[in-house]
Amino acid sequence: MASTRDLRRRIKSITNTSKITKAMQMVASSKMRRAQQAALAGRPYAQLMISILADLHGDLGDLTHPLLEKREIRKSGVLLVTSDKGLCGALNANLLREAARMDRDNTVFICAGRKGAQFISRTKRKLAADFTYSDTPKFAEARAIAKFIQEQFIQGEVDEVVVMYNRFYNTISQKPEAYRLLPLSDISRIRTAVGSEGEAVGEDHVDRDFLFEPDARQVLGAMLPHFVNYGIYQLLLDAKASEQSARMVAMKNATDNAKQLIKHLTLDYNKLRQANITSELLEITTAQMALG
Repeated sequence: MASTRDLRRRIKSITNTSKITKAMQMVASSKMRRAQQAALAGRPYAQLMISILADLHGDLGDLTHPLLEKREIRKSGVLLVTSDKGLCGALNANLLREAARMDRDNTVFICAGRKGAQFISRTKRKLAADFTYSDTPKFAEARAIAKFIQEQFIQGEVDEVVVMYNRFYNTISQKPEAYRLLPLSDISRIRTAVGSEGEAVGEDHVDRDFLFEPDARQVLGAMLPHFVNYGIYQLLLDAKASEQSARMVAMKNATDNAKQLIKHLTLDYNKLRQANITSELLEITTAQMALG
């Protein structure tokens, strides 16, 4: 059984840990609000872009473009978007579990975030590139990732590009999701970070006519690369909002658990202290009786 000194040390240690987790919770909470606002603010633009592209593609079904080319799937490229740091619960573990199900021999990974790159290296899978992005993702960072992905697809290094990331729903709900980004031959069914429930935006959503200048064919050809750029940018925003939300919840749970543990240890300490006092009183009383 632990002594009172051991219990005091444990209580002090856990108290110090709870102070750290509380501070991390407050920092994550502050970052979480900004990340959530950024992720939600970009979704209407992405949804409108998909609507326009779906309308254009429906009218120009015979359009040829390198990003629309369908090929037999011999090798897949996977953009794996994870966090750089841990302490965010099972957020990365759930996503990496899904990534581990991909065919090892016919899959090449492009990682955004150190946790994904470490997993791919540790499991000895094929890593084509490793990118980092800041706590406030910038469009330039997404454009660099998108440029590499498009080059890999156009040059025939991969026959499709699948995106795997943690989609942000709300503060306590972030789920790993995957969808095929390239080729863009079926734009009307592409799922991206739009809408509150990640709904697919199809032709039924478009109920208006657009006028394009110089013409619809040139506009669609120019918009496709931008769509890939912005789609990846929105993914980074969602991933960062999911990370900060998961970290805030994880640190809050850690702080609450520490308080509960301190409460139980304090009770055990008081019981042991009372038992020691009672034992000492009995020894004193027994000694007095023996002395007569």
